Amino acid sequence: MTSSEPGFDLAAFPRRIHELVERHAAERPEALALIDHDGRRLTWREFRASVDAMEGHLREAGVRGGDRVLVILENSVAAVAALFAASRLEAWAALINARLAAPEIARIRDHCEPRAILFTTGASPDAARHAEGAEAKAMADPSIGAFAIAGNRPATPEPVESSSAAQVAAMIYTSGTTGNPKGVMLTHRNLLFIAIVSGAIRALSADDLVYAVLPVSHVFGLASTCLGTVSAGGALQLVNRFDPAHLAEALRSGVTVFQGVPAMYARLLEHLDHRGEALIAPRLRYMSSGGAPLDLDWKRRIEARFGRALNNGYGLTEASPTVAQTRIEAPRDDDSIGPALPGLEIRFVDQHGRDVPEGEVGECWLRGPNVMKGYYRDAVATAAAITPDGWLRTGDLGRRAPDGNLFLVGRAKELIIRSGFNVYPPEVETALNAHPEVVQSAVVGRRVSGNEEVVAFLEIMPGSSLDEPALKAFVGERLAAYKRPQHVFVMGRMPASATGKVQKHMLTALAEEMIAQKLEKAS
Repeated sequence: MTSSEPGFDLAAFPRRIHELVERHAAERPEALALIDHDGRRLTWREFRASVDAMEGHLREAGVRGGDRVLVILENSVAAVAALFAASRLEAWAALINARLAAPEIARIRDHCEPRAILFTTGASPDAARHAEGAEAKAMADPSIGAFAIAGNRPATPEPVESSSAAQVAAMIYTSGTTGNPKGVMLTHRNLLFIAIVSGAIRALSADDLVYAVLPVSHVFGLASTCLGTVSAGGALQLVNRFDPAHLAEALRSGVTVFQGVPAMYARLLEHLDHRGEALIAPRLRYMSSGGAPLDLDWKRRIEARFGRALNNGYGLTEASPTVAQTRIEAPRDDDSIGPALPGLEIRFVDQHGRDVPEGEVGECWLRGPNVMKGYYRDAVATAAAITPDGWLRTGDLGRRAPDGNLFLVGRAKELIIRSGFNVYPPEVETALNAHPEVVQSAVVGRRVSGNEEVVAFLEIMPGSSLDEPALKAFVGERLAAYKRPQHVFVMGRMPASATGKVQKHMLTALAEEMIAQKLEKAS
């Protein structure tokens, strides 16, 4: 299936993402567009006014075409206004979660060299704290809300490209397997393709009210939830922090679409059961799970409770992110991730890059309009990820069924997905190894129902009295909460190969045994 499929003509797509707002503001100015994190409601006319105002603030901060704008955010009008205002200025919005620790933000800042740094202080205590550390100027614009900005920083602009396939709209940071920040450059065409095509598959329309709790700093929340809804002219309910009670009330009040990670569904049901409340969602027509593996038993439990199909999908940051998703018209009773999006080419290959027979497991490679431009300032990593003829090597293992539906069977990478957020073991290991009494560490993921846990193993200096609480406190100052290990075990010696390489597969198996012993002892 190619990108020329009827209904998805790339030539007919907008040139830049901000044109989506302009179109609806012109056609439906008084229709509801946004509900801010604090309940403030904005029409499309008011949404465009917030982008107008933010554009002015960014201009005053020195932002011009090709500059990077670092947006330290939690979901809010200020965050989305910054995204679309940057688009108007032909600047790049580098979007990062305000819950990152200060050293993590500093590494990203130093890498992308932003002309301006914007903090969504009104929606995020963490952003407010980071703003104080940066001596950012506090702002209070009635069309935007409270935010802060540190502007006119030294920066070298990138060339402004006329093509939507070449001009970068947003940059999402992912550390990959190296532990160093990598800026995934997503172009306007990348994001518009996912917004329009995946939105059409979800049948998004102007009648929808979409619960936007997935962070806009994560590509799932950015392209699929935010831009998909804006493209369709629906209304976004922006939620800065997940709270199952808030979600339950939003469902009762008329939310029509909810996209979440499996852990959110688990916490919602736990909340309702604890309170003895029924699930009430009179207008909900579509729900999906992404951002983490979906257990089949959890899928069936959720579907039974909601009385609706739970759609599944697969994506990665480098693919903007969606690769495949199940279809509304063809609900499934298995853990398929559905067929590939229209316009994408999918291959499953062996370790030599040769296609495997249909039904056999191989690494998923894909090619299409959603494949990233590359990693910012990292030609080597880009060449390793994308072949000369445009195939993105995902590192994920899967197979294709005869009916075209895809199945994932595992990850070739060591990525851990905790509550929908990417956790890269080298980042956690770097934080642990920073302790002067730690000799070495190794971090693995552990599957639990509807989620994954971060488990750390380490060797310490002889005579050291380091224990789990002390180590958790140490890394707590260096890592975002979702990256911190749930379990820390001190080992006399790590299992290692003859060359000294830690054998993580043995640690993964050992984790189950040691956690069971720990829980038994605690009880």
